[in-house]
Amino acid sequence: MTEDYFKYDLKDVKVDIKRAIFECSQRGLYHSTKWLAELNYSLSSVELEPADIARCQQPLETDNEADSYSLAQSYFNLKEYDRCAYFTESCVSQRARFLHRYARYLSAEKKRVEGRADAASPPDPAARAELRALSSELRGDRAAGTLDGFGLYLHGVVLKRLDLPGEACDALVEAACREPAHWGAWLELTSLVTDRAKLNSLTLPNTWVKHFFMAHTYLDLQLNDEALEIYWHLQNKGFKKSTYVLAQIAIAYHNKREVELAISSFSRLQKLDPYRLDNLDTYSNLLYVRELRLELAHLAHHVSQIDKYRVETCCVIGNYYSLRTEHQKAVLYFQRALKLNPQYTSAWTLMGHEYMEMKNTNAAILSYRQAIEVSRRDYRAWYGLGQTYEILKMYFYCLYYYKQAQFLRPNDSRMLIALGETYEKLEKKEDAIKCYYKAYSVGDSELTSTLKLAKLYDKLEESSNAKRAYLKYVTESEKNAIADKSELSQAYKYLANAYLKTEDLDEAYQFAQKCLEYEETKEEGKALLKAIAQKRNQQEEIAMQVEEYLSSSRMRTRAHDGTSGNQIAPINLSFM
Repeated sequence: MTEDYFKYDLKDVKVDIKRAIFECSQRGLYHSTKWLAELNYSLSSVELEPADIARCQQPLETDNEADSYSLAQSYFNLKEYDRCAYFTESCVSQRARFLHRYARYLSAEKKRVEGRADAASPPDPAARAELRALSSELRGDRAAGTLDGFGLYLHGVVLKRLDLPGEACDALVEAACREPAHWGAWLELTSLVTDRAKLNSLTLPNTWVKHFFMAHTYLDLQLNDEALEIYWHLQNKGFKKSTYVLAQIAIAYHNKREVELAISSFSRLQKLDPYRLDNLDTYSNLLYVRELRLELAHLAHHVSQIDKYRVETCCVIGNYYSLRTEHQKAVLYFQRALKLNPQYTSAWTLMGHEYMEMKNTNAAILSYRQAIEVSRRDYRAWYGLGQTYEILKMYFYCLYYYKQAQFLRPNDSRMLIALGETYEKLEKKEDAIKCYYKAYSVGDSELTSTLKLAKLYDKLEESSNAKRAYLKYVTESEKNAIADKSELSQAYKYLANAYLKTEDLDEAYQFAQKCLEYEETKEEGKALLKAIAQKRNQQEEIAMQVEEYLSSSRMRTRAHDGTSGNQIAPINLSFM
């Protein structure tokens, strides 16, 4: 990406942000307001001229409708959505009409969630009917050309909820064009972008917010390097102090499995904004993976002091109990997170992991399926389903779910190795070999694919390929010091035997000596050294016999030559 691609005036950006903060807060779009306010704070060094400040200010209604709107907004803020909708029913301004319909939408969603006591209960038909009625109204206004950018956003959200992704995408693109600084429209659009081709096909406004959207979508599509490149440019172009950008960079490192960089980024984020809870569940996942029990305990205590009833807090505490192998308590906290927000994908997935640890496969499958229902791009849920069906020895099901996970994470060696193992169990050896090779090529830092490949070649009795794979495994293991000791010792034993068979005794001796360093292979190592010594003695004896034979052969040749030389040649007297 060129520098020109990121050209924008920070003063204009700040004016856009301030205007959008006012518009979004007036309509009850608080998540967008928060995101914009954080960006605005990161641009605190950008000073506005009086003319710029005038551009930020928005006129307010002074008629009777303003009083109705003010009352309805107070009800909306207290989540009394039906009362809010009632008192704005006769309002005609764009702002009031949006609040009326948005309140109806949130009321329907609230009733839908509350009406589902468990995952197995059917959806509430009344809530669905309300969404359809709302969609019909919005469609009519859109056809008449009376919907503004916020109305188009709401139409897109309702269409998405009604499982009409094509229409929803069109509405949200139009909403982003009309109100470019409304982050909510961009976020909803991200969830409808299935791949890079779909992203490139969208006709988007050429605005500074587009860079944030592109980076966020790349991150969602697991195109982490592309996302990082944009975030670094944004930092260099004025958003260096943005905690949102820093958090997204940390998530990108997390996705790339660069754990140390991700942890250091989250640590910096906590120092900059110690009471920020957003994304701390991801931070707790990293601490869990590294088994940093003390740091995770401190984080759990810290977040619970800030707000016990945030989904991120519940997930952090759930991870803490999981690391302590108190899986029942962990499930309790993930369930609490889902009561607070049933659409929180991470909690469904983490709860599935806990049920797996508890060997409750039925509950694990239900949890993973719920995660996929909320977000089909959650590769962890697909991967978890694959593992569950693998335990149940249902390998064709298992293969399907692993393929979905690998599609979402094409450069993740774990997905490819899981696929390869499943192909092995289904006796599809060639497909398994292809998966292991690809896993190695995309960067298998733990060398699992190399080891699997070596074992598979050994099973197929392709000794030369197996030897090459084992040699690669031990060479890289010694170089990076990452291999499992048990597996490494077995690799040394295999190589010692392989070189012994081909009578490469120096290499065999080298690997047999390595076997002595491990308890599991010490005795085999001794036996191999003995066999190598015997082989060497045999070779020496053969060499001596050959030498003796050659020596005696030379003597016989000399003797023959000597006898011929003792015969007196006849004297030629012809010259006399």
